[in-house]
Amino acid sequence: MRILSRYVLKEFLVPLFYCLTGFISIYILFELFGSFSRLVEAKPTMSKTLLYFAGYFAPYFELLAPACLMLATLYTMWNFCRHSEIIAMRASGISFFAIVKPLLLVACIMAGAVVWVGEVFVPKYAHWATLYKGARFKDSEMTRTDDIVYRAPHSLRTWKIGSVLSSTGEKFKDVKISIDYPGGGRKMTITSPHVEYLDGNWYFSTPVMAYYDTDGNAIASPTPELDKLTLRSFPDFSEKPNDFLMQNHDFKYFSTLSRWRYFKNNPTIDKERMVSYKYDFWAKIFAPLACLVITLFAIPAGIATGRQSVFKGIVGAIGMFFAFYALTIGCMIFAKKDILPPFVAAIFPNILFFMIGCRLFYKQR
Repeated sequence: MRILSRYVLKEFLVPLFYCLTGFISIYILFELFGSFSRLVEAKPTMSKTLLYFAGYFAPYFELLAPACLMLATLYTMWNFCRHSEIIAMRASGISFFAIVKPLLLVACIMAGAVVWVGEVFVPKYAHWATLYKGARFKDSEMTRTDDIVYRAPHSLRTWKIGSVLSSTGEKFKDVKISIDYPGGGRKMTITSPHVEYLDGNWYFSTPVMAYYDTDGNAIASPTPELDKLTLRSFPDFSEKPNDFLMQNHDFKYFSTLSRWRYFKNNPTIDKERMVSYKYDFWAKIFAPLACLVITLFAIPAGIATGRQSVFKGIVGAIGMFFAFYALTIGCMIFAKKDILPPFVAAIFPNILFFMIGCRLFYKQR
């Protein structure tokens, strides 16, 4: 990395760190004010407490990251212009893109962090944090998801689950599966007191199998030796734990892949809810682009702050920021009222403001 790039990166990362730390602290303090007495009473471990606050904060990260990038970019470019460093760099023959490349690189990395948080961390811990708070931060009072009935439309299997024993939904108690013939009628049933999903396979403890002919009469097992096993795997079962939990958890906490599976496994869902869910699906995919879009128009706004007036640059950047999210909310309303296609509504604000940002960026050259 060139000396100039390291210098620009250092000058940018310091205010970005302060912005992230400050905003995260504000979020945590607000939550702490409402939960402090319960935390003191329950006395959870430090790791559980930190995990709770991380899970509570994680869904807001995709909104916070672009705001922090905007403020850090404004400050960095204003500081460079205030000390005439941009002029000195350009006079040395360095292109404008080379100067701001570290800022754009960090914006792309931050977009990757938004993807990771939304796809990996939020599905695993955000819903858990909600349940943990509802249980007054006591493990003994954590609510379980009980009495789940799930019909797999493509496999003719119906799952009846007594209770879910883990927050990630990979351990189940009192499971009964009914498998039907393609033309109708019960083909077989599987009953097990304990079922677990490990490494992509379902494992049943002491399963009890029952087989039926097309007339509903009980018949002998075609695999008697396998049926005697106390632990049996069923690799041909394509259902996943999230397929069951989607019926009981908030849709916003699930990953993009889980949402896509939900659409495939629930083709009969009512149109209004399907349109809403599809917009949320596409909005989640395009949300990380906001990091790059907002950084693009914050760079020229920061230069305007240093060259012309602080008021003009800051107001311009903040105005663009709120206009971007106002348009996003407007498109969301139109999409959920089935006026705009969900894909178009989700991507349009990003394309429009990306073009505006590129235009403003190009003028600085």
